Amino acid sequence: MTNDVVQTGEGTRLPWLARGGASAATVLAAALALAAGAAAQEFPPPQIEAGGKIFARNCSPCHGPHMRDPESAFDLRKFPHDAHDRFVASVTRGKNQMPPWGDLLKADEIEALWAYVVAGEK
Repeated sequence: MTNDVVQTGEGTRLPWLARGGASAATVLAAALALAAGAAAQEFPPPQIEAGGKIFARNCSPCHGPHMRDPESAFDLRKFPHDAHDRFVASVTRGKNQMPPWGDLLKADEIEALWAYVVAGEK
């Protein structure tokens, strides 16, 4: 499998998958399905609730209560839901002016924070 593209007569470039008979619409539908799967993460309510408590205690002073009105910190309501590893790395090691929390929070607590951020305040 390669990342080759096919040049059509109209100048449109199609991915290699289109050569095998798959239409551009099929390729687009597959890509959208993958993106929807990443965005449609489901978390158990107790995990989200635990994340909300951790957030209120540790994160809200900078990111705002319930992720609203962050002062100079990143607005977590806009954090990409497909960037789990980036979130974990930022929380664990810190980023810019955010301190590292890796020595204070356990892995399951960081995952609870992730659940809270992705699920949003309900």
